[in-house]
Amino acid sequence: MSLRPDLALVADLVPAGSRVLDLGCGSGALLADLIENRGCRGTGVEIDPESVIEAIGLGVPVIELDIDTQLDEFADASYDVVVLSRTIQTVHRQVDVLTQMSRIGSRLIVSAPNFGWWRHRLRLLRGRMPISKDLPHVWYDTPNLRFTTLLELEELFGRLGLTIEQRIALSPTGEPLKVAGSIANLAAGAAVYVLKG
Repeated sequence: MSLRPDLALVADLVPAGSRVLDLGCGSGALLADLIENRGCRGTGVEIDPESVIEAIGLGVPVIELDIDTQLDEFADASYDVVVLSRTIQTVHRQVDVLTQMSRIGSRLIVSAPNFGWWRHRLRLLRGRMPISKDLPHVWYDTPNLRFTTLLELEELFGRLGLTIEQRIALSPTGEPLKVAGSIANLAAGAAVYVLKG
């Protein structure tokens, strides 16, 4: 099974042999790849019953629970890496989730769509809500509860005492962009962050 480009990038950021907690693991594709190709051990966390069944089908150890309220079930420093891939915009309590992640693991990998991408801004100027590969749902049928720009997401990381070790801005097709600073907030459809608590 080949990973979508952003997940392949996330996989490359996980050290071989790591203990990995994948929050909002969906079908379990990332964790299955990490177990098979990088010698990792880990657990997926997912709330959608159909996705849980898919993950089990891939041989991924998965727990069905709500990451907004049940991450206290994991012990301090019980994982090396905690991944939250394209999920932060779907949870109710981002501050609590990020705080719990930094308690559970020493390395955090967070990816998120960028509401500040220039095409999204242009669509808003035309009176329409953004729709793109990174935000593919119409406003009334979306799993996304919160929309953020990269700038605001990075401000939240700072407020929580999370250090950004690496930021990889992604094109709308999931390929890394060679942009830095505030330009990424305009040019990137999404970004992947490596954080330390």
